Amino acid sequence: MFSILEALTINLLNVGYAKLDSKWNFTNVISPFSRLYLITSGDASVFHNNIEFKLKPGYLYLIPSYTYSSYKCNLKHEQYYISFFEETSKGVSVYSLVNFNYQVKANDLDVESFKRLLKINPNRNIVNSDPKTYTKNSIVVSFNNANTFLSTSKLIETKALIKYLLSKFMDDEVDSKKNFERNLMEVLNYISKNLHEPISIESLARHCNLSKDYFSRTFKKQYSMGPSQYIQLRRIERAQLLLLTTKDSFRDISLRVGFNNYSYFLKVFKKNVGITPSNFRKKQISI
Repeated sequence: MFSILEALTINLLNVGYAKLDSKWNFTNVISPFSRLYLITSGDASVFHNNIEFKLKPGYLYLIPSYTYSSYKCNLKHEQYYISFFEETSKGVSVYSLVNFNYQVKANDLDVESFKRLLKINPNRNIVNSDPKTYTKNSIVVSFNNANTFLSTSKLIETKALIKYLLSKFMDDEVDSKKNFERNLMEVLNYISKNLHEPISIESLARHCNLSKDYFSRTFKKQYSMGPSQYIQLRRIERAQLLLLTTKDSFRDISLRVGFNNYSYFLKVFKKNVGITPSNFRKKQISI
């Protein structure tokens, strides 16, 4: 797993300091990027992963990519914020490889890291705090493309600072994995790399030298879902990303994420996302 995490890629989208009020009140927000906050003052909360977090001054908060979340500011609230893409060399999310906490106490270096990111990345703030605006495909692409205008030294520094802040949330105790767990990590990498191909549970079990039934039970215990459900979820997440970042047709996208049956793709997408691919894409460009 070390070699995989060593090649972790980070791309900054937004960084800024926000003074928010009761208008910062949104539900069922989901995006293909991660969000990281440093709270400085006020009274607000976020909800994700079935947990409500009261945003306390002096604390850092993380919301992983593709995670439904809700926000609420009761009166006034101020925060530093970062949004970023993350991916390993195998194309799998770091959240599938490492266990994370979502709230940690900030120190002076953390505060200085946010300030430094702001200084070397000017004009990367979110102008409109409504997620329907800043998660639009065109906006996400434009902010991602802004990285190409950074000098080499500032680009490397930006990535290093975000990696440092992200590392604050990693749970070292839970993350000390044994050989079998490392095999599961490789299975996740294989799944992510081959979403466009048929993936059998038997082949995944063989990779771990286990029977199909025992592998399925162990996988579900580890990730709170069976391998088939996990593969389906990763395919739908990849489809969401392609809908946001490409102009490919819905049929092409269904094939790129491993659904040869287009009708079934539409059914599964709506079941997981709540709307059709067409409506999902329209919501990103309708504002």
